[in-house]
Amino acid sequence: MPYLSLFRQSRLDSLLRRAGNNVRLWGLSGLLASLFVGELMFLAAPVVAEEPVTFSIHPLAVDANEGIAAGDLNGDGKLDLVAGRYWYAAPDWTPRPVRNIEDWNGYVQSNGDYLFDVNQDGKLDVVAGSFIPTQVHWYENPGEEGLRLGKQWTQHLWTDTGASANEGQLFEDLDGDGIPEWIVNSWKKDVPMLVWRIVPEEPKEGQAAAFRLQRQELGAKANGHGVGVGDLNGDGRKDILVGQGWYEQPAENPWEGNWEFHPDWDIHASLPVLIEDLNKDGKNDMIVGYGHNYGLEWWENKGTDDAGKTLWEKHLIDREFSQPHTLAWIDLDGDGQGELVAGKRYFAHNGGDPGGKEVPCLYYYKWSSDSNSFTRYTIDEGRVGTGLQIASGDFNGDGQVDLAVAGKSGTYLLLAK
Repeated sequence: MPYLSLFRQSRLDSLLRRAGNNVRLWGLSGLLASLFVGELMFLAAPVVAEEPVTFSIHPLAVDANEGIAAGDLNGDGKLDLVAGRYWYAAPDWTPRPVRNIEDWNGYVQSNGDYLFDVNQDGKLDVVAGSFIPTQVHWYENPGEEGLRLGKQWTQHLWTDTGASANEGQLFEDLDGDGIPEWIVNSWKKDVPMLVWRIVPEEPKEGQAAAFRLQRQELGAKANGHGVGVGDLNGDGRKDILVGQGWYEQPAENPWEGNWEFHPDWDIHASLPVLIEDLNKDGKNDMIVGYGHNYGLEWWENKGTDDAGKTLWEKHLIDREFSQPHTLAWIDLDGDGQGELVAGKRYFAHNGGDPGGKEVPCLYYYKWSSDSNSFTRYTIDEGRVGTGLQIASGDFNGDGQVDLAVAGKSGTYLLLAK
């Protein structure tokens, strides 16, 4: 039976079984004294799509890596990709070595790729953590000759966090200083909520990095699977949500003392959870995937009760596939409004999750402000799934936004037609 037919049959089987049950890139420019951080954007004038966006699919690799990021790694003005052991240079996308990663229990010992110029030499380096090991390493971009010769990137220990059981990280600027923080999420509920500040410093002799990681504990014992960053209470400051609730950024210095924790839910959420004002009522809503089960929802912010607790009304987006572990909010059709990109984290927990062995899929969802609901469009069914990250950008210079994903179904470049 063809693979696509297998997908349709497995999706039908899963629907019958459940009948009756109700996708960062950072770079620095300028002198150290005048730091600026921002997302690199390599887009021509946007193309506005009148029909659903479709994609051509280009496989790049097959392994257990689930992290991916996009950036100009060789300085030619084109967006390249890094995904685990390899980086891929536009426009030929030939795999070139970055680092060695050990296999571990059906995974690789890496839970994401992030780009940052750690040594301030004008070239983007790779930053990566791990599921079980406690170290955060950065991998030094070898420059033009080293990249041309296919040299591996030099590994540097950035810090040993002492924290294991790491589900993943986010690279987000929490305090508005233009430098991102390294936000660590643990699948354990009773461990501290840690953020690592990236602090500029004058490199010591023999030290390559121009930054150090400084530990900040926001809360002693409230974490859990899933993390997101955004303003949940409308005070203009970025808060952090985790599987058990959310941390409120204080009005004063965010790095003095703990953040107030609100235990408003207890879920096994996606990484990230997206925070967007979907219905334009002035209150930020949430888009939540159940990372190791069926379920993709948006939670409507209904304001606060008399006790000041935020109230949420849940709305179903999709329940036809399981493991929507990573989400992205990307304007795919050029109309100025983001689309939700989500798919199946194929073979997460080695197939042990509900629906874990059903075949991969990837979709985007367009929001309608008229009906306050999402409409699903298929990117691929049967080949392409997700892992831990979704990358986007104009990878072929045609003015359209493309996608790239990495997971156990493979690493894929998806070019908008």
